[in-house]
Amino acid sequence: MTDDVAGSRSWDAIVRLGPLLLLAVAMTLVVVTRDSSVGGGGGSGSVVVCGAIALVVLVAHLWWVERRWGQPLDGRGGQVYWAGRTALGFVGSLFNPLFGLFATIGYFDSSAYLPRRFLVIAMAPVAVTMAGTQSGGLPPTSTDQLALFSALLVLNGGISMVLARVAVEDVDETDRRVAAMAELERTNEKLRLALEDNERLQAALLAQARDAGVHEERERLALEIHDTIAQGLIGIVTQLQAARDTGDLAAAADHRERAADLAREALGEARRSVQGLGPSGLDDADLDTAVREVVDRWSTVSGVRAELVVTGDPEPVSGDVAAAVLRVTQEALTNVARHAAASRVGVTIAFTPDEVVLDVRDDGAGFDPVQDHATEVGGFGLPGMRTRAARVSGELVVESEPGEGTAVSLRVPAVSRG
Repeated sequence: MTDDVAGSRSWDAIVRLGPLLLLAVAMTLVVVTRDSSVGGGGGSGSVVVCGAIALVVLVAHLWWVERRWGQPLDGRGGQVYWAGRTALGFVGSLFNPLFGLFATIGYFDSSAYLPRRFLVIAMAPVAVTMAGTQSGGLPPTSTDQLALFSALLVLNGGISMVLARVAVEDVDETDRRVAAMAELERTNEKLRLALEDNERLQAALLAQARDAGVHEERERLALEIHDTIAQGLIGIVTQLQAARDTGDLAAAADHRERAADLAREALGEARRSVQGLGPSGLDDADLDTAVREVVDRWSTVSGVRAELVVTGDPEPVSGDVAAAVLRVTQEALTNVARHAAASRVGVTIAFTPDEVVLDVRDDGAGFDPVQDHATEVGGFGLPGMRTRAARVSGELVVESEPGEGTAVSLRVPAVSRG
């Protein structure tokens, strides 16, 4: 049991049972001393009057306290109950001073019925009643009794001031606890709302991430299909057209064999793309070796002279970076074969501690990058290369002029292979 619970139960006992207990004690003393000089006596008449007062107090207590228990007691009815009870205690003490003991309860439960600002003033009649009871009854009948009453009044006044102060502090503490509980409830409500907002935000982020993942996967597959199936089909068509147009049976057979090799290679690359794997050329070779194989094969198929120059110390890079460099090389060479009508192509890979730089330059027809930018939108040529560069935090720059050839430059961070 905590101190708060124990204190609450003690307070409940004082408010509910205290008046009844003191009323019973006071009436017992009145009955016992009715014909005695002890306590002032008063005879049978005092018993009747005090008994009537006790009955009224009992009914008032049952009406206001017991009937409303669990509800606030400090309304107008509570103030009337406390004031009437205190007044009746004073009246009873006039008939038998010992009945005034009942008024003692006013010291303890006043804060349950009265506003805090009235507590000190409300203690005054309680102090007067108690001083009269302790001095032998009211009004004083001799100078000595008056002096005793005055001294006891001062004493009871001091006690009432202390008890009022304690009551005020108790009320303040109760108000602070109520305020703290209210603040805690508000904080909990804000926390609940924040958690609900967080759940909604998390759901939105998950949906957004799911949509982004779907879009990214579609974009990846589109790029892979373009870089594998589309380019493979272009090469196959080129070889089959060359076989059809040539009059040399041996040359035609050679072109058909190349077409078959391209078809098998494109099929393998397509399967790897669907599985989310990198280019097969990177399986057993470093980046520079894989790029060299691509350049040599492209030169053989296209009939265009192509040379590869590697500078710096080739270092193993991550699969994503290597795949981006290799795919951009393939796409740049495919564009040269389809559009440039070039006679010579130079490919350079520069390895530095911080980045890998790929340059693909040709001496072909060139184009106007500004004028032809609109043709890139929705396509998979230059836009596809830029997308691959962006995925590995790289940058793609294209420089070209009509009749002056084209240079494609890719710069990507040299992320080491994990």
